[in-house]
Amino acid sequence: MHKPFILTEMKKQPADSRVTLYPDGKYRWVYEVPMLKNPSILVDVYKVLGISFGLVWLFNVLLIGCEEGLSLSSLWGFSSGFLILMAVFAVIGYVAYVIVAWTYGWKYVVLFEMDEKEVKHQQMSRQVKKAKVLGALTALAGAAGGRPGVVGSGILASTRFSSTSVLKNVARLIPCRRMNLIKVNQLLNKNRIYVPDEDFDFVYDFLCQHCTKAKKQPLRD
Repeated sequence: MHKPFILTEMKKQPADSRVTLYPDGKYRWVYEVPMLKNPSILVDVYKVLGISFGLVWLFNVLLIGCEEGLSLSSLWGFSSGFLILMAVFAVIGYVAYVIVAWTYGWKYVVLFEMDEKEVKHQQMSRQVKKAKVLGALTALAGAAGGRPGVVGSGILASTRFSSTSVLKNVARLIPCRRMNLIKVNQLLNKNRIYVPDEDFDFVYDFLCQHCTKAKKQPLRD
């Protein structure tokens, strides 16, 4: 198992994108998701679209069935038009995704924070680059002076979206090594944790140990 990079001195530079243990006892790392090469975000977008269309389709089928009755021909006539509409929205969704990726410089920058109780996914605003976040983490760690609350406080001002998973409430862990992704799913919160290759095994093992109620899938290459 790969071990995380440990910040043994307050002013020591973190090892680029490596998972790093900070003086306050929290692991932090920055990950840049290449939005065109890594399809995980797009897959989630299509899942949401698919579920939405599925619910609307089912509601209309039940409504038509109650009012007029359904036959195979009428069901296919309605469903075929629905499939065409769904395909149109799939294309629109992809074009919108590419436009968003372009505005972000083709990269989705995320700061992660993890300890024995929770893991946080903090999306940076599109103006914030990976190097800037790493530099801020290093500077804040060096200035912490024994005050754990200082570490990372300034970076929160650049956070555009944040999602926190309480580890004791996690229901399922799904590793996707080829996408550098660990899905951390609660009942009403599906978090996405991206991890560099070098620390993927460590982070997944850490989550498995502390997500005591979660169903786990074995790691595969």
